[in-house]
Amino acid sequence: MKIGFFQASPLLGRKEENLERAISSIRGAKADLLVLPELFNTGYLFESQEELKRSAETIPQGFTFSRMADLAESQKVNLVFGMAEREEDKIYNSAVLVTPKGDFQVYRKLHLFDLEKLWFSPGDKELEAFDIGDAKVGMMICFDWIFPEVARILALKGAEIICHPANLIFPYCQSAMVTRCIENGIFAITANRIGTEDKAGFKLSFTGNSQVVDPKGNILTRAGQSDEGVWTVDVDPSLARDKKFTSRNHLFEDRRIEFYQKGNLC
Repeated sequence: MKIGFFQASPLLGRKEENLERAISSIRGAKADLLVLPELFNTGYLFESQEELKRSAETIPQGFTFSRMADLAESQKVNLVFGMAEREEDKIYNSAVLVTPKGDFQVYRKLHLFDLEKLWFSPGDKELEAFDIGDAKVGMMICFDWIFPEVARILALKGAEIICHPANLIFPYCQSAMVTRCIENGIFAITANRIGTEDKAGFKLSFTGNSQVVDPKGNILTRAGQSDEGVWTVDVDPSLARDKKFTSRNHLFEDRRIEFYQKGNLC
């Protein structure tokens, strides 16, 4: 199975241009599963609810979903991409999985980061694993990385590959995803963005270094801090089905859940 990511620097508010750049890059790539960054079509640094509302779209009726679904079908590739999703009076920071057959799933970011709390509603959907044929995949978005429960729940539900659209600004987030893979015995595709956004008194620089990590924590492929394009690598998803750490240790069966729940810490 060939999996990978698209890394780029979206231009704030220039949705159609960002979308066309992504489509152009992906159209020539041969892959079974590709992940794009968080909010890949709009940019990140919104300064008002009204500005965000103008960029948000409904799913599956919106323009972005329609174009990405067409791309998935024509290229025979499963796509995961981040976008601002509008539903009635709420806007979510969402990730969308769309298959070559047109089936789709939506995950809404559970853990909003900093200024996102001003503009987005927190996610209201459970973490789930979805079967795309060659593998079971789960979705998380950017800051979800700091909560180990997210990757663990996805792995417990059968996810073999975690798709992680991101707009990372701290230099250690990618390293943390290596740990998430080791402790859960899974693959992870982190699709980060590059570039800098400077607006309304805030300035954010994004760290790039998108990567694919295997269940042993090996970085199979990684982009640079300023590279743009598509990276792919061949993987065997079945490696994520073996949860033995040693001949006597099992990542899930060795957990002492009865002690984790004492004191109602969960």
